[in-house]
Amino acid sequence: MAALTRDRNTPEREGKILVLPMAAATTIYAGSLVVINADGFAAPGSTAANVKAAGRAEEYRVNSGNAGEETIKVRRGVFKFANTEVDPVTALLSTCYIVDDQTVAGTNDAGQRSAAGKVLAIEPDGVWVEVL
Repeated sequence: MAALTRDRNTPEREGKILVLPMAAATTIYAGSLVVINADGFAAPGSTAANVKAAGRAEEYRVNSGNAGEETIKVRRGVFKFANTEVDPVTALLSTCYIVDDQTVAGTNDAGQRSAAGKVLAIEPDGVWVEVL
């Protein structure tokens, strides 16, 4: 398609809530950190180098069938997750990394962890992460 030569009424959508197809044989708990796995399906956050942070699960869902048979609502935004004691997040506005479906770390563990998002605040009981 050619570049615009006049104004365009471009459709908009908020994009805060996503409805994502779930991975096979997967349980996702409400409030958990959700990722998109290498096959393109929603799964609980876990230590893996090839996943993408999707957001926070808005509901509890179980997919006991094949990949894509169930969907889950996931919210994008800023959420408080647990800070691991082994490799804690210590730097504001830095990238933090997924340990599991409720925990983030300060490093990618030599490429073993995927990015969770940007650190906006660090508190004694957790880390505020902007999941984009």
